[in-house]
Amino acid sequence: MAIVKPFKAVRATGDKVAQVSSKAYGVYTPEMLSSKLARNPYSFLHVTTPAHKDPKKERSEKVRFKLVQKQYAEFKEQNVFTQDKTPAFYIYKKTTATTSFCGIIAASAVEDCLNNNIKKHEGTLRKRELLFENYLRNTGFTAEPVLLSYPDNAKIVDILKKYSQYKANYEFTTANKDMHVLWVVADASDIKKITNAFQEIDTLYIADGHHRSSASCLLAERLKKENPQHTGTEAYNFFMSYLVAESELSMYEFNRFIKDLNGHTAQEFLVTLESFFTIKNYGTEFYKPSKKHNFSMYLEGEFYALTLKKAIYPFTDVLSKLDAQILYNTVLKPLLGINDIRDDSKIVYSQNKSNGLELKTKVDTGAFKVSFGMYSTNIKELKEIVDAGLLMPPKTTYIEPKLRSALTIYEF
Repeated sequence: MAIVKPFKAVRATGDKVAQVSSKAYGVYTPEMLSSKLARNPYSFLHVTTPAHKDPKKERSEKVRFKLVQKQYAEFKEQNVFTQDKTPAFYIYKKTTATTSFCGIIAASAVEDCLNNNIKKHEGTLRKRELLFENYLRNTGFTAEPVLLSYPDNAKIVDILKKYSQYKANYEFTTANKDMHVLWVVADASDIKKITNAFQEIDTLYIADGHHRSSASCLLAERLKKENPQHTGTEAYNFFMSYLVAESELSMYEFNRFIKDLNGHTAQEFLVTLESFFTIKNYGTEFYKPSKKHNFSMYLEGEFYALTLKKAIYPFTDVLSKLDAQILYNTVLKPLLGINDIRDDSKIVYSQNKSNGLELKTKVDTGAFKVSFGMYSTNIKELKEIVDAGLLMPPKTTYIEPKLRSALTIYEF
C-alpha cells in the first residue's frame, strides 16, 4: 500500500510562474547561468545559486546552503512565492513537440522507502546522500520532486481526465515551446479518491531522484531523534514526489566513453572481444544498436556492431541479462580494468536522446579512445530486476519526464 498525501505547496504567483520556474541548475553552463540570472530577476536560479556573483570566495557547504535559505526567504518576503492555505494534490501536465505526460505531485512517505513499498533501481553514493541531506536540513525546503512510477490505474486516469477539462491554475509555454499546465486539487472528495487509489497500489518505483529520496530518509531519521514530541505526521516524514503512470515514462540509454584501452592495441582489443561477441565492421557508416544484447562501438575512426554470443555468456539471473551488466562483465571490467563503474575516472557516461553521433565526435577529439552505444532498457526489465531484490548498474537508463524546479515547493 502506497501512502501519498496532499500538502500545502509554496508556489509562485500566477503572473510570475513562467519566470520563476527553471530547469535544474546543474544543466546550465556557467555562461548560460550568467545570462539567465542577468536577464530574469525572478528566476529560481537566484535562489539555488546565490553565490554565483562571487564564485571564487570559499564557503563551507553549510554557509552556501544558508545563503540559499536566505534568498528563498527573500523571495517569499517579496511575494514571489506564497503558500497554499489548505493541503492539496497538484496535477501537472507537460507537452513537448514529441511527448506528453501528466501526473500528480504529492507528499510520499519516507516509511514507504524504508519498508520497500517504494523501490529503487539504482544504488546511491553515501557522499551525495549526506550532501543532499545537509542541503535539506539547512534550507528547509525542496523544489524538485522525486519521480515515482506506478502501474497504470483507471481510477487515477479518471481524476486526471476530469481536471483536464477545468481551467488550470498555471498554463505557460517556455522558450523551447514546451507547454506546462498545473491544476490544484483541493476538493476533499477528489483528494480522498486519489489517496484511496494509491492505497490500492502495492509498489511504487523510483524512476529518478534516488539520492533525493535517500537524503529525505536520512533527514527524517535525524529529525526524529532530535524531536522528543515526534508523532510521525511531521512534514519531515514525507518528501515531494511526482507520480506518473509507467506507460507515460520515456526511457533512453546512456552511452559509455572510455579514455584508454588498458594497455591493449586496437587490434588486440578487437581480437579479445571476439571471445564474447560477433563483430561486424561498418567502417565510417554510423551504427546504432537495434535490439537487446547488441552494442555499437566506435574505435579508431570506425563503427562496429557487437552482438553477444549467447551460447558462451551465462545468464544466471535477470540482472545478468541486462545490457549494461553484460558490457561490464565482458568488456569494462576484464578488458579495460574498470572495476568501479560508479567512480572510475576512465569512464564517462552521456545520455542519448539525439542521433548518437557523439559516439564518434568525442572519440575523434582524442578525449576518449573508444565508445559504446547501448540499446535502451524498458520498464519491464527495470521492474524485474528491482522485484528480484537487485540493483541496476549506474547510468543504465535515462528516464523522462525531467521536471522544472519550483513549480511546487515542499517545506519541512
